[in-house]
Amino acid sequence: MRVILAAGGTAGHINPALAIADKIKHLFPDAVIKFVGAQGGMEEKLVRKAGYDFTAFRMAGLQRKLTPQNIKRNIQAVHYYITARGDAHKLIKEFAPDIAIGTGGYVCAPVLTVAAKMGVKTAVHESNSLPGITTTMLSPRVDKVLCANEDVITHLKHTENCVVTGNPIRSNIPIEDRNEARKKLGLPEGMTIVSFGGSLGANKISEAVAALVKWEREVGDINHIHSYGGNGKDMFDGLLKDNGLETGERFIAREYIDNMYTCLSAADLIISRAGAMTLTELKAAGRASILIPFPQAAENHQYYNALTMSKNGAAILIEDKDLSAERLLAEVQALYNDRGRLTEMEKAASALNIPNATDLVVGNILDLIKD
Repeated sequence: MRVILAAGGTAGHINPALAIADKIKHLFPDAVIKFVGAQGGMEEKLVRKAGYDFTAFRMAGLQRKLTPQNIKRNIQAVHYYITARGDAHKLIKEFAPDIAIGTGGYVCAPVLTVAAKMGVKTAVHESNSLPGITTTMLSPRVDKVLCANEDVITHLKHTENCVVTGNPIRSNIPIEDRNEARKKLGLPEGMTIVSFGGSLGANKISEAVAALVKWEREVGDINHIHSYGGNGKDMFDGLLKDNGLETGERFIAREYIDNMYTCLSAADLIISRAGAMTLTELKAAGRASILIPFPQAAENHQYYNALTMSKNGAAILIEDKDLSAERLLAEVQALYNDRGRLTEMEKAASALNIPNATDLVVGNILDLIKD
């Protein structure tokens, strides 16, 4: 079996592609897999680290705000796209794939468009609730659109080739017993909150969390683990000082959470942004959440991810513009006083989980190859 995987831009696009590749290699050790991504993108480092062959195309995204500088960038992006189509034709002719799969990012468009025109079976996977420009453009051209959830389909015009598969992950999330996870982290008994905002979106969440932790110290029986991100240490230290707070047995502050699955297992409540893979993990862990979508995410897709969770009762949605210390505190206080609601939110999150997503994705890919 010979497979091309096109992915790029964000971990939410790259990690599903790696999960698909790992599963195919597990089932078919002799499979030959070729990754295609943007030159210098995150995917180049992650794919090579995973041990897969990687071909880089020069790609650039279109700028929506039309300034003179952005118009020049868009002209360059169109030039890269046209060049990439030629590169894709050459690559596909030489590699002769049985299937070409895209999981998001600008590089998917030229690779899958050319592959479809050359008669190669094609599939695109959409990890977000709101399909991106690439998925929307490719949906009438590819053989299958593999969707994270039902909401993806409602945003597409061409739905006859859509299948709900969930988001593939590279390995099963190791969910631990809640009490055991807390012991492993050195936390005493009590409601446990884990909060983080990612590398770019942590500061505003940190501002609200500092006030929340002050209330938690007054209550006395709440544990809290917070990640302030790579650029937030000085700011968060200042917030703690202003509120007369220090880290301790019940309050842990870190730049990054490097044992996330243990922390998820220990938690009663997660406060976070709403990236596709973060929500995939929350559903797999069956954890209640307060979601604050990152407003600068492409096409505001995190809002739609959070909306899927919220309307199904698995999360509370707070838009970034509405986030304040007072709003976050009110929501957490309500959940602290209503543990039954927390339990119902956990059940709702678990109900949204598709535990065999990777198998479903690869199964659909194999069906296309058989056809």
